[in-house]
Amino acid sequence: MLYLASQSPQRSSLLSQAHVPFALVESACVEEEIHLPHPQATAIERAIGKARGVDLSQCELAAHSVILAADTVVILNNTLIGKPKDREDAKTILQSLQGTTHTVATGHCCLRPANGEHEAREAAGLALTKVTMRPMTAEEINAYVESGESDNRAGAYAIQETGDKYVVDMDGDFDNVVGLHLPTVERLFRQCTDADLPRDGAS
Repeated sequence: MLYLASQSPQRSSLLSQAHVPFALVESACVEEEIHLPHPQATAIERAIGKARGVDLSQCELAAHSVILAADTVVILNNTLIGKPKDREDAKTILQSLQGTTHTVATGHCCLRPANGEHEAREAAGLALTKVTMRPMTAEEINAYVESGESDNRAGAYAIQETGDKYVVDMDGDFDNVVGLHLPTVERLFRQCTDADLPRDGAS
């Protein structure tokens, strides 16, 4: 069983679309408290923290039980851009991103807790996508932010909703920008369990 340590509906949707059975669990990790000198390392460390922050009493542990956690950040000029604090902050973020190419980095962590004969295993990895946004007018930024779509979004935009109309080029995986890169999840799951990621309800 895969346990997703995320409250992101986008990550849940991506797993469902891929026919991966999973259950939601909560993590005690406070991601905003984790900051490393390099933004990419921060994304990975936050994903690890989220996986380790799960109370195992939420899980029914079996041989292939794995906790999956992820953290998505936007990087511009080696500076980490997270979720906006409020809508004014969202406008500032979009102003900085418009007309530029930035990197979306999603850190992933798969953690198989110790269970019976099996020792604990942990694997972490990063997926990167470069996104180029066209120049935006102040009116476009204001209207987009006031629509509410920027709320609680890394980089203050949602490419899976209407934010894609401001994107003119992309180098990498679209789903990674949404919040999860399935090939990375599959690789990390296999490293933890020596088995393939379950699909279509298979255990």
